[in-house]
Amino acid sequence: MRIKDVLVANGRFLFRWRSVLPLLLLPVPALSLRETAQLDAMMGESLETLWAWACLVVSLVGLGIRCYTIGYTPRGTSGRGTRHLRADCLNTTGIYSIVRNPLYLGNAIIALGLVLAIKVWWLAAIVALAGWLYLERIVAAEEEFLAERFGAEYLRWVEHTPAFIPRLSLWRPPDLPFSWRTVLRREYHGLLVITASFFVIDAFTDLVFEGTPLHEWARSDYMWALLLLLSLVVAAVLRVIKKHPRDPR
Repeated sequence: MRIKDVLVANGRFLFRWRSVLPLLLLPVPALSLRETAQLDAMMGESLETLWAWACLVVSLVGLGIRCYTIGYTPRGTSGRGTRHLRADCLNTTGIYSIVRNPLYLGNAIIALGLVLAIKVWWLAAIVALAGWLYLERIVAAEEEFLAERFGAEYLRWVEHTPAFIPRLSLWRPPDLPFSWRTVLRREYHGLLVITASFFVIDAFTDLVFEGTPLHEWARSDYMWALLLLLSLVVAAVLRVIKKHPRDPR
């Protein structure tokens, strides 16, 4: 079997299980939190807090890229399904005119913010390597599917549009108007994942590895719990709205 065929086969498998496989890496960052606690002690509370908020902003930038992409995406493309690759049409305008995989770019920036928040170099190396191998194979499978589905139109787009590093000079306005309903219906999971992750990182580092008393942690770091609570409320409301869609997209 050709190497390309192996990559595509692996990519289809990873696409099928893409919602589950990243969870297998969770023990790795958990093991790194002891070193995070040591680094926090060296940085001091003020600098550590500032760093954490900066990392949150990085992850929110990644979520913003996802939201912008989804808001201009026509129905039947860029879905969250895992069983089958699907594309009713080829997106080549808007953000897809400057980069071919904006959703994966957004995911990578979200992960970057989380890794930076943990501050452990070997974790960053593992996540970077695993992420590259993971995306390389999934993208190979998607490109094979799109090439078969759209033929010459897809090949022309691939020829001048970069895979991951945006080229702003290629910008073309999107064909569709922006849909906030589509964004809110499809991307509230991302906000919940980000706020829950930062909450867990801070809580485990302070309570488990630094031995901070619960009442002291609650008094000094209550914002992480508040952000998580707000995200849960937003997710609950949007889940109800999702069951009563009005926007055809």
